[in-house]
Amino acid sequence: MKTVNLAQKLSQFTEHYSPRIVGELNDFHVKLVKLKGEFVWHHHDAEDELFMVIHGELRMKIRDAEGQEREETIHPGEFIIIPHGVEHLPYAPEETHIMLIEPATTLNTGNIHNERTVETLERI
Repeated sequence: MKTVNLAQKLSQFTEHYSPRIVGELNDFHVKLVKLKGEFVWHHHDAEDELFMVIHGELRMKIRDAEGQEREETIHPGEFIIIPHGVEHLPYAPEETHIMLIEPATTLNTGNIHNERTVETLERI
C-alpha cells in the first residue's frame, strides 16, 4: 500500500492517448492518460468506463442507438461514466489529464484496432 501522487505520475510521460496503469482495484485498473485533439469513435462490448478530469476540459461525443449525437463537457473534479455498448469519441481542445477506472480487460480503442490501440499498458 502506497499513496499515489497523481501530479508526480503525470509528470512521468508526455504522450497523448497512451494510458498508464497507476493502480489496481479488484479486477479494475486505475489509469492516467493525457489527451489532446480527437480520439476515435468506438465502444466497448462488455466494459463500462469512468473518465475523471484532473486538469483541462474533456469533451465527450456520444452516439445513441439511433445514430443521434450529443456532447458532454467534463471539467476538473467531474467525471462521466460511459456504459458498455455506447459509442463515444473523447476529445480535448487543449492538453487534458484524466483518470480512468475500468475493468483490466478494457482496450483503449474498444472495438476498433488502429495505430492508437495500446495492447500492453505501461505501469508507472
